[in-house]
Amino acid sequence: MPIILRNFSYRFAEQVINSSLAIRQEIEAVLTDPSLPIAELSRPRFNEELETRFVARGWESQPLVFGEPGEPMAKMDFLKNRVGVEVEFGHASFIGIDLLKMQIGSYSGLDKIDIGVYVVTTLSFQKKMKQLHELNWEGSLNFEKVVKYLPHLKSAIQVPVLVYGIDLA
Repeated sequence: MPIILRNFSYRFAEQVINSSLAIRQEIEAVLTDPSLPIAELSRPRFNEELETRFVARGWESQPLVFGEPGEPMAKMDFLKNRVGVEVEFGHASFIGIDLLKMQIGSYSGLDKIDIGVYVVTTLSFQKKMKQLHELNWEGSLNFEKVVKYLPHLKSAIQVPVLVYGIDLA
């Protein structure tokens, strides 16, 4: 079963990312890489696999959003060409923190990103991983929840965000 992507464009994110089409294609190639060992993708393993693939393509891993090196401050997962990527396979409660990191990275004098890309799994992916591979993704944030709640954060999250929902065909 290959990985397919669903997406949701918040604040015209699709138009913004399409102005850097090569970056969009690079992100999508990483997320749908046919060499990903789907049957072995626990949450930690999937994170490791994505890190390896993003870094191999020149993405900065764990850049500071703010703060000094050595301080336990907020970090984004990946950064390249003013595009910040957050991968969230954890609990749904992380949605606010993740989106706030993108907002801070785009404003507050930091001006590091023009767009945030938020990568989560779909409910369908989570169910299939349990049924087909006995891997528990239950409790993870999901695409459907992000799509439902992100528009309600319009006054707080003003940076464009492209949400990718990882699913299995």
